This record gives sequence, C-alpha cells and structure tokens, in this order.
Amino acid sequence: MSKIIRVNVGDQTCKIEPVPEKYELLGGRSLTSQIICDEVPPQCNPLESENKVVFAPGFVTGTSAPSSGRMSVGGKSPLTGGIKEANAGTPVSQKLGRMQIKAIIVEGEPKNPGDSWLLHLTADAAEFVPANDLKGKGTYETVAQVRSRFGDKVSYFGIGPSGEFKMASAGIFFSDMEGRPSRFAARGGLGAVLGSKGIKAVVVDDAGAEGVVIKNPELFKVGRKKVADALTSHDLTKPGGVLNSFGTSAVINVMNEVGALPTRNFSSGRFEGAAKISGDAIVEAINARGGGKQGHGCHPGCLIQCSNIYPREDGSEHVAKIEFESAGLLGANLEIDNLDHVAELVRLCNDLGLDTIEVGATIGVIMEAGYISFGDGPAAIKLLEEVRAGSPMGRIVGSGTAVAGQIYGVKRVPVVKKQALAAYDPRVIKGIGLTYGSSPMGADHTAGYTMASEVFGVGGKTDSFDTDGKVELSRAMQVTTGFLDSTGYCLFIAFAISDIASGFEGVMETVNAVLGTEWTTEDSARLGATVLKIEKEFNRRAGLNKEADRLPSFFAQEPLPPHNTVFDMDDKDIDAVLEG
Repeated sequence: MSKIIRVNVGDQTCKIEPVPEKYELLGGRSLTSQIICDEVPPQCNPLESENKVVFAPGFVTGTSAPSSGRMSVGGKSPLTGGIKEANAGTPVSQKLGRMQIKAIIVEGEPKNPGDSWLLHLTADAAEFVPANDLKGKGTYETVAQVRSRFGDKVSYFGIGPSGEFKMASAGIFFSDMEGRPSRFAARGGLGAVLGSKGIKAVVVDDAGAEGVVIKNPELFKVGRKKVADALTSHDLTKPGGVLNSFGTSAVINVMNEVGALPTRNFSSGRFEGAAKISGDAIVEAINARGGGKQGHGCHPGCLIQCSNIYPREDGSEHVAKIEFESAGLLGANLEIDNLDHVAELVRLCNDLGLDTIEVGATIGVIMEAGYISFGDGPAAIKLLEEVRAGSPMGRIVGSGTAVAGQIYGVKRVPVVKKQALAAYDPRVIKGIGLTYGSSPMGADHTAGYTMASEVFGVGGKTDSFDTDGKVELSRAMQVTTGFLDSTGYCLFIAFAISDIASGFEGVMETVNAVLGTEWTTEDSARLGATVLKIEKEFNRRAGLNKEADRLPSFFAQEPLPPHNTVFDMDDKDIDAVLEG
C-alpha cells in the first residue's frame, strides 16, 4: 500500500503515514506543490523550520513505462521567495515508486545545526545515521563513501558544500545508473533547504520492495507500447535521432543560428565559438579520445538517452554530463569556447552541488563588472573553487545572479523572480519570454517549453519573432508541463507525443492503468491547470505580485544582435498567460 514517509529532523523520527484521500490522485509536481501549499506558511523564511522539502515520484515511475524515471522536489525557494518544483531523472525515483513511497516529507529544524546526517530508507524502515565525517565533502567523495558503506545496489541523493553553506544556487544531486552524482534537481536553491535540515544524503535501498500496483495491467501494456513506438519513431527522440546522437547540446548550433544564444552576459545572440562547444564537438571529442559516451540514459528504461559522458584528453572520464543549458551559460554566455574548460566548470558545479544555469548567469554578471574577463576559463574555474572555501567571493557566486548584480551594480541582470534565465533569449523567442515571466517558478524554460513550436516546429511551427498567439502557446505549454511533471514521464517525450497522437493516448492509458481512473485529455489539462493555480496562489500569499513577473527592462530596451530585436510583449500579455 502506498505511503508517505514523514521525516522530522528535530526529534529524528521517521513516521510512515497512509496517503490521505486528497493526495491519492496526485503525483510528482502536483503532489509536491499541493503538500507545500497545505503545510508551508507562504511567508516563512525558506531556511527555517517551517519550510519543508518534499520528494515525490510520478504516477507511473517505478513501472516499465519508457522514459518515466523523473523525481519531483518541492519547497519554498530561498532564491525566488516563492514555491519551487525542481526535478531530475534518476533510478532513485524508480526505487521509491517500487517501494510504494508516494512522498518523502522532510520537516523541522535540527537540535544541533552543526551536525550532519544520512537518512537510510529500506522497504520497511527509515533511520538516521550520523554523517559528520561527510561534512564539507563534495558530492563525488560523498557518493564514494556512501557506496563503500551501503554497497553498489542502492541509490542516493543529497547535497554538496553549497547546500551545507545554504547558498541560494544549491541544488540536490541524484545518482545516475552507475552511481554518479550527476542528475540534479538544480533550480531554486532547494539544496539549501535540505542543508538547513542537516541532511547530507539519503540512501535508498529497494531490496524486497513490492513494486508499483498497476490496477489495469492490460491497459498498461497497450499504453506503454504506444509511448515506446512514438519515442522510437520521432526524429528527435528515436535511436539515432538528434537527442540520442548529439544530446541536448545539439541545440547550441541551432540557437546560435537562430540568434538567440546568450553570449557575453546576454548582450548578443550569436557566439563565434559556438561550434567548439556544441553537441557535434562533444561527439568528436568522445570519438577521438575514447572513454566517453554519447547516448547515456539517466535511469533504466530511458529510450531517449540524451546525456553524455565527456572524457579528458587521456580518455579518462571528466564529467557526466554537458547539457545545452550548461554549455550555453557556462560557455557562450561567458565567451568560453574551450570545451575542456566548460566540462571542468560543469564538474565543479556537480561536485559543489550547484545549479549550472544560475552559476553561468552569475559569473556572466561578475565578468560584466570586470572582476574577471570574458573568455577566461581558468579564472572562472578558480572563481568556483571559492565556493568550496566558503569565502566572501564564493558566497557571492553561490548566492545567485540577482545578488551578484546588486553587489556589483550591473544593469544587465538576466533574472525573473531572482532566478536566472536559461540559454534562450526572449528577444528572439517571444513565447519563452512569456513563460519566463508568468511561470510561478521564475525564469524556468522547462515550465513551458515554447521552443518546441517556435524553433523545432513540433506540434506546428510558429514564428519565434511573432507576438501573435504566444500567450496561448505559453499557457498551453505550461498546462501540459504541469501534467507531465506529475506523471513521472520525461518532459522530452513531449516532442514525440505532440506530433504522434497515439503517443499521448499511450500516456493517458498508462496513467489510467496505474491510478484506476478514466481520465481524458481534458482531465490532463485540468490537472495541469490546477497545479499552476495552487502555485500562483502560494506565490501571491508569499508576496510575489504581478511586478515580480516582469522581465528586466534591458530586454525591452537593448536590441539583441544580430537581429537587433527587443522583447516587445506587453505586461498585460504576461498577466494574461495564467489569468483565470
């Protein structure tokens, strides 16, 4: 029977609770956001006892549904001051699903804030384990010690030094299939919240787990096949397709050509060195050096396999993984065209437990201020090492883009709700600008990925420069995402199921088979809209009004080369996206 694990760090209790009726038909983001809205005071200090961290797998996570290993993490964000859901693909989510754990709620405040703890979860128990020996350790060393103690069959998640320092750019790492700390619920500073609870890592051992209860197995088999067939036949997601062959970094060249690749702290849309940090360049390095891999899945059953393992010159493993947003913000945005320098920046972010998007935008602002020079990879790497030391400069880097901009007096600070924009400039891609502004999450591209239509033509091509229809596009994408983030399916399946109707039919059939429901397409939209509604209401009560939804003025005032366009959507357009 499904259960909720409630972990109180104050009295060090782990209680197993039945799932309330209200939560039975919720999962992933819909569940994390609902629990936060129900249990966390919106105006609380994100780093004090009243805030909570909630972990929840999706509806079908833990089953054999393809590409369904996503984990949602929720809490009040130390970065935005509003509600936050961040997610990652990882075997952890599948283990929790098989253990019939609907959610883990971490709450309270440790009696001795200086202590560090592991939480050990098994199929029938949960216990605190002292972990002061892991204090200050990077994620790689933490994982090595956890594996030596608990074995190779467990999975785990936790924080790096940035989370222990309670930095607003701290994310939560999750292990990949080989045990690397390379999968991140990175955005919004939720690693700082977990750090405030004194939890260094959580070990998940699903030995003896009963598995996910599927209420209609035959319907599930039908739906699973439809989803798999859609993924393996779509140009972007199939084996040998763009995402499988070149990873998300294939988008570097695409965005550069479009003129929307943030370069030199969002002052240009094209980077001369783009080809040197692209997906093609990554594959070339892997083939030439050996030891790496393109086409790596984040969890068992991933059919898309968009990740990579990037090697050093001698063929040894450097980092898993270099994704588009990491290469865009730590590469083009900083004018760094040395792929090895980008890889080292990503590796350090992983080890420190930092959000690569937030860090890339933050260093861009610091470069704009003249503290270090654009294009200086070694100086950027040295700057990240300041985070490990917890120095004043390191704390500026770890506190996020908005803080760095305020400290250095920089005008061009690319944030909404104090969260950094991803590597898509809204002056060229108008729909994503509406998503950046209106999403309850802050500037989060995954909240409503309009590039699917505006750039890739999925579900019907729209002109990225045109403002017509973009309110409706952003709204539709955000509603759909609210639903998909609840299922446990990877967001990238949207490429296939938007073009192949049977794929979305399969999604609904697998969800209905697990839940015992008869939901229709309209019901999926209802759930997605409800998620957005409760998140917006939390933000309103937290004090985030319409002014918090505005993009920085430079997007409307500074034309972006090479097209010399501005973000010319009205404030009323941003407000209209999620009104009602």
